[in-house]
Amino acid sequence: MAAFEEPEQAPPWREGAGPPPQVWLWPRGDRPALWIRAAGRWRYAVVMARHEYADGRVVVQVDVRLPRQSAEQEAGVFTRFYRWPQDGLRVAHASTSQPAHDRIPTRASPSQHSIDSADA
Repeated sequence: MAAFEEPEQAPPWREGAGPPPQVWLWPRGDRPALWIRAAGRWRYAVVMARHEYADGRVVVQVDVRLPRQSAEQEAGVFTRFYRWPQDGLRVAHASTSQPAHDRIPTRASPSQHSIDSADA
């Protein structure tokens, strides 16, 4: 069995870091999801947004449940940003809705769109 490294987190966009990315969103209740390698296990993560940068980079913003890392830290759901694609990230399932960047996303007719279909 292949050993998978944990994916490297990407910093969120900040003022002064170049032009802001175009952000794609899916409707609540019909978001795609990923499996993320964290703390030695594959963990289910809901894709909240896909950030497309002018230089071609793609970063996915996910909510993922992570275990306690220390006695001071609680387990819980955390927002993380990961460059897409990379080892340690796998598609769990697609959304049936088309993502939107210029309006509130709405649930669409049943057709498969993945996190790679923002321009479809």
